[in-house]
Amino acid sequence: MSDFVLPILVLIIIISGLIKKINIYDVFIKGAKESFSMIINLFPGLLAMIFGINIFINCGVLDLFARFFSFIHLPPQLFSLFLVRPISGGASLAITSNILSTFGPDSYIGRLASVMQGSSDTTLYVITLYFGTVGITKIRYALASGLIADAIGIIVSILVVKLMF
Repeated sequence: MSDFVLPILVLIIIISGLIKKINIYDVFIKGAKESFSMIINLFPGLLAMIFGINIFINCGVLDLFARFFSFIHLPPQLFSLFLVRPISGGASLAITSNILSTFGPDSYIGRLASVMQGSSDTTLYVITLYFGTVGITKIRYALASGLIADAIGIIVSILVVKLMF
């Protein structure tokens, strides 16, 4: 069923454009031109985010976090989920799926990964994309608030899973 949703949606748009006597191709080209300018506006923010992540990965902070995870007796597989979740929803979902297929959904690590996935957001991605789209440049407090909320969500998810299961 899901294979047919997108083609049916495109067909509905084309048919409705024909019924309303709209030049579909011209409207499509106009929309493509508008999206190109939006991509150009988003590129510096995305580049800065990728650059910052690479600096973070290469400076040795990851080893410090890995030691902290082992110190508080958390499975090391959750470290990658903890790290990737604020950056990318798709990547964190893939990590969670891998954890669930490896350890099972009813395992401690499976439950913890599921609750962590649902208790945090893709803060860096959201700030980069949405703030960049509307031209907001002063993101300091929004970034700090989002990352603190993610950290609290992850800490609370760890506590809840330890208490409930």
